[in-house]
Amino acid sequence: MPDPTLTRCRVVLVRPHFAGNLGSVARAMRNFGLADLVLVAPYTSPDNPEARRLATHGEPILDAARVVPDLGAALADCVLTLATSALTAGVVRRGMTGTPAGLMPRLVAAADGGPVALVFGPEPHGLTNDEIGRCHGLVHIPVDPDYPALNLAQAAVVCLYELRKAWSARVNDERREPAAGPAVAPHADQERMFDHLRDGLRAVGFLFGGRQDTLMHAVRQLVGRAGPTPAEVRMLHGLARQLLWVAGRAGRASPPAGAPPAGGRSDPSDGA
Repeated sequence: MPDPTLTRCRVVLVRPHFAGNLGSVARAMRNFGLADLVLVAPYTSPDNPEARRLATHGEPILDAARVVPDLGAALADCVLTLATSALTAGVVRRGMTGTPAGLMPRLVAAADGGPVALVFGPEPHGLTNDEIGRCHGLVHIPVDPDYPALNLAQAAVVCLYELRKAWSARVNDERREPAAGPAVAPHADQERMFDHLRDGLRAVGFLFGGRQDTLMHAVRQLVGRAGPTPAEVRMLHGLARQLLWVAGRAGRASPPAGAPPAGGRSDPSDGA
């Protein structure tokens, strides 16, 4: 019987271009005991002969692979999501960033509470900043900086090897007691909360101008690290509603995305 922890570990391929990589990733998943493969707007098909040829005992994973139109649909029920990228520069990529060895134990532990996902980008250029920002953290494989780009299937093998190793260490630790932490809210519920909170923070003037995306990313990272429960997500919805109510009482409609708040200070990230 498949281990329930590994069955909750999902591999998400965003816009994969080459059938050979689909097959090779399916084979690696079969090697390391995973079965849940989701393809986001793929340019190739699991039925492609090249994918079948390279799958080698991973054909059932290709047969069961789900195709979805966007990343939100792939991650909607996940409690922890990790993007992968060779690039770590920039504000969006400086959140919870680590190596596969450093982050896979966290992914395995989070699977106690529901599905988790490893997200890989398309072969030509990898994930966009927006797609990385929708995940809770970023996996970076330490390679030679002169040529950091790994083949998609190679990157998947490295990450799945570390995932399996983290799972094995947990299983073999006889002294470990099962975690009994509170359930984490699904990714889709968190996304709706962040959208609501963005509206509230913009209405009171905390988010405006060119730095609002940076500030909102910092808020997302802060909340995401806490692993909010459904009750905490509802509480943050309440905070957003109250912010909007206060702004309405003050006669302040939510300003346009680039406009400063009337009477507000010039940079909401400054101290009081």
